[in-house]
Amino acid sequence: MIGRARAIALAGLSGHVVDVEAHLAAALPAFTIVGLPDASLQESRDRVRAAVASSGLEWPVRRITVNLSPASLPKTGSGTDLAIAVAVLAAAGQVDAKRASRAVYLGELGLDGAVRSVRGVLPAVAAAVAAGLPHVVVPAANGAEARLVEGARVTAVASLGELAQLLGNEHAIPAPASGGVAMVTPAAAAPIGDLSDVRGQEGARSALEVAAAGGHHLLMVGPPGAGKTMLANRMTGLLPDLSVEDAVTVTSVHSLCGTFDPQGGLMSRPPFEAPHHSASAPAIVGGGSMLARPGAISRAHAGVLLLDEAPEFPARVLDTLRQPLESGEIVLHRAHGAARYPARFQLVLAANPCPCGNKGVRGMECTCSPLQQRRYFARLSGPLLDRIDIRIDVAPVRRGATEGETTADVAARVESARAAARARLIGTGWSLNSQVSPRWLRAHTPGKALEQGQRTLDTGEISARGFDRALRVAWSIADLKGAKGPDVGDVLQALSLRNRSGQ
Repeated sequence: MIGRARAIALAGLSGHVVDVEAHLAAALPAFTIVGLPDASLQESRDRVRAAVASSGLEWPVRRITVNLSPASLPKTGSGTDLAIAVAVLAAAGQVDAKRASRAVYLGELGLDGAVRSVRGVLPAVAAAVAAGLPHVVVPAANGAEARLVEGARVTAVASLGELAQLLGNEHAIPAPASGGVAMVTPAAAAPIGDLSDVRGQEGARSALEVAAAGGHHLLMVGPPGAGKTMLANRMTGLLPDLSVEDAVTVTSVHSLCGTFDPQGGLMSRPPFEAPHHSASAPAIVGGGSMLARPGAISRAHAGVLLLDEAPEFPARVLDTLRQPLESGEIVLHRAHGAARYPARFQLVLAANPCPCGNKGVRGMECTCSPLQQRRYFARLSGPLLDRIDIRIDVAPVRRGATEGETTADVAARVESARAAARARLIGTGWSLNSQVSPRWLRAHTPGKALEQGQRTLDTGEISARGFDRALRVAWSIADLKGAKGPDVGDVLQALSLRNRSGQ
């Protein structure tokens, strides 16, 4: 006797349909799961057995073998519990086997038979619909999230007994009172406040605007209290709403991380992540056994990643950012396979000028030795800094500094600049100036502006990568002015934004 059901295994954000087959043999009672399950999935044997008994259903006294096909694909987590239980019940003739085989089942089982919420429901349901399996059964707590997927026919259940009744078993016990608690952990703190809260700092505000307009990475160096963190926290307020494609991707990542509240629909605003400097490399880029989980850079996809006190991060952690800064994604390889996650974010680094923070500050004495100063900034490696488009010094705020423009005023200009870039880049696959290729830059930058940048390259003041990044910043400056292309002044301004006075 064989019963069948379907589940979804996620590798990164890609979902794969898993055929769950349960075979009942007339032999000594046993329960075995095969098909490359991880430890948490192996433990589903005890959860499924207890859930079936608690739901008023009969556990078959047979040798039960559950196969998760394809067997070569790693399966992780407890989200396959519900599919395993349905396959076993179908093999035992306790539910309609034909009806049971038509759906995809997602959910973890409690010992009382409750169907509990799981992470990654949004990308899993999307994968099921894409595979031509629109009928999905999910936990009641994940119902709203699953219904965000267009074309999905969602059945949300609170217990295994409720599902068994839907599949034709009239003797099953319906939902227990304890089922269906949503498993949503608090997301990273959202940035608050308006740009007008920052007093003075006209140069830093202008650099922030240029960075937002073109999607450029930014480094701010200044003493404590100068406003670096305040400026960085307000970056996402300058960015426009996410496109539909980005909203689906960002929501899928946060669904997989358990930091998404489905009651508000798809995430429409750019995310903001600000990990502490004690964070490990796996916490930043992603990691874990079997198939790796996304880290802060993927949660910040299409948004902003702030590394405050950047030189306090271990050099190894900072250097892991170099590859995703170039490619816009991260591929995490493990012995059992590779997981690919999006990681196209704007990096904002904030740093003090030295360990004590007083270097170059008028009226303050720096207590750091030259060796301490060199070691402090040595963690920001040359290859990493070369990928930062805009690098500025932020001076202390002086008495009499006035309030600047509001976030809404600057965001309107940023949106206009981005619209100009999208119109210019239509058909290229790019939408931001920070994304264009060196070939495109050399073919479209006006001659005099290009020549000015090349002279700087010839003197050895910047690298070839730095030259390309300066040209991209020049295009963003031109877009903010409403010009058709950068002029010599725009290139010179871009070069000045790339070379801090303290360097």
